[in-house]
Parts: sequence; structure tokens; C-alpha cells
Amino acid sequence: MADAVVVACCQLAPHIGEALTNRALARDAIVDAAERGAQVVVLPELVNSGYVFDGPDEARALAEPVDGGPTVSDWVALARDHELVVVGGVCECDHGGGLLRNTAVIVDPTGLRAAYRKAHLWDREGQFFCAGDAAPPVIDTVYGRIGVVVCYDLEFPEWMRLPALAGAELVCAPVNWPREPRPPGERPQEVVRVQASASVNRMFIAIADRVGRERGVDWVGGSVIVDPGGFPVAGPAGDEETVTVLASCELAQAREKRISPHNDVLTDRRPELYGPIANTL
Repeated sequence: MADAVVVACCQLAPHIGEALTNRALARDAIVDAAERGAQVVVLPELVNSGYVFDGPDEARALAEPVDGGPTVSDWVALARDHELVVVGGVCECDHGGGLLRNTAVIVDPTGLRAAYRKAHLWDREGQFFCAGDAAPPVIDTVYGRIGVVVCYDLEFPEWMRLPALAGAELVCAPVNWPREPRPPGERPQEVVRVQASASVNRMFIAIADRVGRERGVDWVGGSVIVDPGGFPVAGPAGDEETVTVLASCELAQAREKRISPHNDVLTDRRPELYGPIANTL
């Protein structure tokens, strides 16, 4: 396993309903990142379809299987050609098309390694998608232990603790962050939450956001790579930029959970006291 890993987060502007265009955008971004030295490439949420569906029928028309579907098959081929790990978001038809999922996959030269279905659905997503009920997967790859979550999942500290406990060194998150008002000069609150999560869990987090107004929605454009200290090592990008942010990440840093000679962020936990957090509705 390589310790210094070049991670790329590709901030793209997918077009709602234009599957062929979106596959080409993703393909070009992956190739460009690989040519710039990337070993792990992260793409936005729902990059195959776009996000702002006009209804369930449109979402279903744009969904595809992750195992053998055209988007993920493209990514597997590119992973083989360029010796990459690719993490990206797809609109998935699951169980023979019966369920729609907001899904993120991890692929590498061996094929599809994991498909994670977003557990925490944002706003209108529940009108289209069935929420996942499995913990974020953490996969051993040639470049390190990589986990995945999707967008709104990042806002639940309990959820982000799970990949940390599973030994994730890098958590990749495809996102579509809608832009909200904020005071002048302030960093987007979404980025601040990622910095906090990386710090309290002592792991790298890589975010691939999107840009491009879609049916009246603007986006944060906050693609960023954050180190285990909670500091950005690349990005955040701007809200008007189609850009790839890259950073060389020493993943060994994420294996060190001690924050003082006498403290460790995982072994210092006292789970017996935390029951109400999980059990209170």
C-alpha cells in the first residue's frame, strides 16, 4: 500500500437529463486527473443524471444499474487503463429497477468494489429515492483504506464515526451542496463541517461538489480535500469553477489517532455513556 496518494476531486457541471453528455464529462475529468498524477479520483453526487428532477418519472428514466451499467462500466475501464480508484455518484435502479437509489460506488482495476446507498436523504430526495440502511463501506485498495458517504450523510457525526472505527484513512464524498446565504467572507458551513469531521475522526476527507445552475438551483462549489488535522490541503474551490483540486495525502497520518501523549480520539471514547444519542428519536 502506498502512503503518499494523489487524490483528485473533480468539480463538474452535469446537465440534468443528458446522460451521454454527463458520461463524457466524467470520462474526460477522470482522464485529465490521471494525466495530472491522480491515483484516487472523486466525482460529484448523481453525476450521471443531474440532481433537480422534475418528478419520479424523470429520475427513473435516468437511473441505471451500478453492476454493468454504462456509467460504472466506463469508470471501471478507466480505472484499469490508468490504475485508479474512482469514487462517484450515480442515480441507480436497484433490484431490477424496482427501487431508485442515490448511490456512490468505489471501483478499481478489479471492478466494482462497493456500492453505497445514501442513508440520509435531503429535502425532496425522499420523493424519488429509497434510503440505504447499510453502514458506509470501507474498502482495502492498493492505495489505502477508502470509505464513502454521500452529501447529507456528512452532517451526522455518528455516521462519520463509523468509517473511522472501521479503519478508513480516506473518506470520499460525492456531494451536490445547494448554495445558501452566508455572511461575507465566511467559508461555506458545509466545508466547515467537513473540517470538523476530519479533525475529530483523524482521517482525510475528499469532497467532490458540482457547479452549474440547474432549474434555479445554484451550488456551493466547495470541492475540498481535508487532512486529519481538519485543515484543507486543496480547495475549497469556487462556486463558479469547473475545476479539479488535487493533493498528495500521506495516509499514514490517518492511522495515528493520538492527539496528546495520553489521548486517542478512538480509545478515549466512552460508548456506554452515549446510548441516548442513538436511541432518542
